[in-house]
Amino acid sequence: MAYVRRYLPHLVLAIGAFVMLLPFYWMFLTSIRSPGEIFDVSLWPIPKDFSAGENFSRAASQVPMARFMLNGVIVCLGILIVQVLTAVPAAYALAKLRFPGRRLLMTLVIAALCVPIQALALPLFVGLAMTELLNTYFAMMAPFFLSVFAIFLFHQSFRSYPNEIIEAARMDGFSEMEICWRLVLRGSLPSLAAFSVFSLVAHWNDLYWPMIVVSDTTRAAAARHAVFRRRRVRGELRSPDGRRDHYYCADAGLLPARAPTFHRGDHHDRSQVNRAA
Repeated sequence: MAYVRRYLPHLVLAIGAFVMLLPFYWMFLTSIRSPGEIFDVSLWPIPKDFSAGENFSRAASQVPMARFMLNGVIVCLGILIVQVLTAVPAAYALAKLRFPGRRLLMTLVIAALCVPIQALALPLFVGLAMTELLNTYFAMMAPFFLSVFAIFLFHQSFRSYPNEIIEAARMDGFSEMEICWRLVLRGSLPSLAAFSVFSLVAHWNDLYWPMIVVSDTTRAAAARHAVFRRRRVRGELRSPDGRRDHYYCADAGLLPARAPTFHRGDHHDRSQVNRAA
């Protein structure tokens, strides 16, 4: 019985890992198979006709994958940097400074967590269109510069920082900004790391907002979104004989774009694109 209790959790975790990794494995198999094998239900890793080189070269020649990957890096890092620069001082002020209206502001931060980006999409789009900022990196990043989730997360972390150390730093001549960035934030590096992962993954996978403000494919924020656009996938990614057997090329283009955020099933991404298209 002790043997079962010891290894049963590992067995359950192994089964869960297999279920989660199966879509990625199937995507990899599709990217190296020939068009005649893409609907083969076999999970054998060696295809009858190894077509990885042809599939990846065709996907790279028809879609600027490197450019899309670079756009994704620029947008995600730009958003993260500004979010940290704005959220850390705000969270420090709400957690460690005493001023009138502090509780009200914290209540508004918590309430803002319930407001989705879809509710603000129309006024944001109109404002960006009136200022002629559509099809720019700024248009993709601007709505996310202020993250109320980051403020709330850092606020909860900063509250546990000892007030005695802050008082000692003030007596030593530290300014509030120095205390915030050099002391309190250093004591909350796990929270910073966790938020960085959340932010990068969320905006790398974001399809809703880029599809609204970007119509120029050279500004697409992630390669997989552009690869799966209907006019690309169903118009250009064709097999040599003219048939629209695009799945092997699409998965070949999708595979490198999935590497930075290896956390979701491919079925989720395809369902998003099918709804958007």
